[in-house]
Amino acid sequence: MSGAQATTYGTIAKTFHWLTGLLILTVIPLGAIAYRLPYETNEQLAFKAQLFSFHKTLGIVIFVVALGRILWAMGQSKPSTLHPDRKVETALAELVHWLLYISLVAVPLTGWIHHAATEGFAPHFLPISQDLPFVPNDESVAKLFGGLHWLWSKIMVGAILLHIAGALKHHFIDKDATLRRMWFGSSSAPAVGHHKGTKAAPLAALAIYIAATGAGAAAGIFTAERQVAQVAQVDLAEVSSEWTVSQGQLSITITQFGTPVTGSFGEWTSAIRFDENASGIMGDVETTIAIGSLSLGTVTNDALGTDFFHAEAFPTATFKADIQRTDDAYVADGTLTIKGITVPLALPFTLALDGDTATMIGQLQLDRRDFQIGQSMSDESNLAFTVIVDITLTAAR
Repeated sequence: MSGAQATTYGTIAKTFHWLTGLLILTVIPLGAIAYRLPYETNEQLAFKAQLFSFHKTLGIVIFVVALGRILWAMGQSKPSTLHPDRKVETALAELVHWLLYISLVAVPLTGWIHHAATEGFAPHFLPISQDLPFVPNDESVAKLFGGLHWLWSKIMVGAILLHIAGALKHHFIDKDATLRRMWFGSSSAPAVGHHKGTKAAPLAALAIYIAATGAGAAAGIFTAERQVAQVAQVDLAEVSSEWTVSQGQLSITITQFGTPVTGSFGEWTSAIRFDENASGIMGDVETTIAIGSLSLGTVTNDALGTDFFHAEAFPTATFKADIQRTDDAYVADGTLTIKGITVPLALPFTLALDGDTATMIGQLQLDRRDFQIGQSMSDESNLAFTVIVDITLTAAR
């Protein structure tokens, strides 16, 4: 930038500034409105998810634009303040600018990571993966970065409001060329030389972020504690069994907005009677599941609610079956009871016997409508009817 050009900002810098401003002033209301919308019906959920998808898509775009803007600014000079004698005002403006620079990267990035760590809900519309490298689908990671996104967005909103207020003050009260220097076309601003920043402003901006983050951590907003107080936790009684389960997992996979979401039940018991030398019926099994122990990522609370498992009224599910051999494996043929509704069910499984130790692996598909689960979600584009159940366990005789 030459001395004559020090009266205004360059065209590319102006384009980045106003494009970023337009995107930010669009994405913030989208997120705020989507967050407050109800999702009790199929149509409400679809609309809420669509707004969140637009919000996430614009957030990723803002992150890319912000990086481009910062990289461009690093190689360019900009005009200095029109009022260098106003030390406090100049320092505050510098601080606000650095808060904005940090926010434009930190806020969309934390939102992106939160999305990548959360399965299923409201995918973005960009032709790239919904996942990010090195970011697991993990509830703790999602909670951490979701909390950071929420907290840091408040800093960004505050900085934006101060930035706008400062620009309006310069234009309407001071009646100087500060705002006109950032608008397109020629400017009547005087040549004031090039801006020379100090280390105090970026350090102060970082200190604000660190202090806010520490306060958020102290308040517990980053902790992945499951809020399921409305569900009475059930202590399952110990069972008498010929085979004792030493380890196992009972998981379910739903499909929400075309994306699989997997969770598991943390508490369940199985009473197993089995004789590998018997013919015909080789034994039986009765499994009791504590519904309130379900962990299904960010949709856990919804899954336990009235329209789905209704865990408060139906705290357990029960599977009872006889065990028989098939041509190449085994099958547990019986019934599954969920929400007081009993449905015939056959669970095929493989069994590996090693002395008095047995390892079992089974999978089946359920139709959630058979158990009146998610009746308000009548559209499979929101929530698929099929639910995949996976069971693995190791038991000792």
